[in-house]
Amino acid sequence: MIIRPHYLNMLKTYRDIPLVKILAGIRRSGKSTILEMLRSDLVQSGITPDHILYLCYTSEDFSEIITDQEMYQNIRAQMTDNKRYYLLLDEVQEVRGWEKAVNTLLESTNTDIYVTGSNSRLVSSEISTYLTGRYISIPVYTLSFAEYLEFKKEDSRPTGELLNEYIRLGGFPIVALGNFDDHSAWQIIEGIYHSVITNDITRRHNIMNYDLFDRVVRYIVENVGKTFSANAIVKFLKHEKRSLSVEAVYNYLSWLEKAFVIYRCPRYDLQGKSVLKTQEKFYLADPSLKYSIMGFNPKSIAAMLENIVYFELRRRNYDVYIGKNETKEIDFVALRRDERIYVQVCRYLPEESDREAANLLAIRDHYPKYIVTMDELAAGNINGVRIMHLADFLLSEL
Repeated sequence: MIIRPHYLNMLKTYRDIPLVKILAGIRRSGKSTILEMLRSDLVQSGITPDHILYLCYTSEDFSEIITDQEMYQNIRAQMTDNKRYYLLLDEVQEVRGWEKAVNTLLESTNTDIYVTGSNSRLVSSEISTYLTGRYISIPVYTLSFAEYLEFKKEDSRPTGELLNEYIRLGGFPIVALGNFDDHSAWQIIEGIYHSVITNDITRRHNIMNYDLFDRVVRYIVENVGKTFSANAIVKFLKHEKRSLSVEAVYNYLSWLEKAFVIYRCPRYDLQGKSVLKTQEKFYLADPSLKYSIMGFNPKSIAAMLENIVYFELRRRNYDVYIGKNETKEIDFVALRRDERIYVQVCRYLPEESDREAANLLAIRDHYPKYIVTMDELAAGNINGVRIMHLADFLLSEL
């Protein structure tokens, strides 16, 4: 099994702490594998297998809907002594009220509990009601480029070629583990996308007009990395002679977020030091989703580079925003406790313009500033602004 040490180390940090560890992310991002990694690590550390209960709530064993009481009783029946049990519960969102069962187990039994899920009901207000202050949420993303290289360590191709493949095919582990051509990879990813849309959105929220919903999704995908509003989508649909309310668009956006298909990036006013409520951007959980839905277009690569950098910052536990500095825009302002970095992303540095560097130099502070580009010859430093190739940025310690 190929491990993802970042996640395993994080889980080991929280081991035996009386908190429910919640791993949440888009389907097929590797959550089940992370639980398998944890199970192996527990055995290696001396925990006997009969005290590690691994239950998957999408398996044939649970083909019918079960209640939280049934979930609790089923787990409790497998606990035959008072020694510590490690509960690894996969895709628990399929059990309505699972948080009540987990809370009871946490309170009344000697357990260390880990759960995964593909819907943000795992971090919703209902969970807060039952698990207030008693859970830690760990977001699971598709593979970083560093992880992708680890998955491809038997591949003799140079890093630059693997980076180009990563940009096109993304970081879903199932794709990285194989040796697929572009078309086959995108077919697999399209299947993942339709599984998410069917199971986590249209069926769950009883969407009747799928064609209209699909058109809204395609609009969002086409405009990844661009600012737009719900009103803009309504106007666009009206131009296509379709009708949808602003409220319905907000619902669609919310449901896509809750299924971890898209992530919202708010705007941050550097002058007022406040988060703004308008002109947000959205990024896809993985760049390959765009190509599987819309087909590959070289003109869209610039937006996908932004997408990749956004998630690299998220993986490093930064809160990420679009920066607004008076009339100038900074692609990303990334905050982590008392740290801050600024990042501009461009495919190539324009020869006749210094806009990318000028926008960063206009910020009057001494936090690190970067320009990230695919330009092979771009490197160095412009008055304190560091220019980095995308591969170097993704593999650096910053």
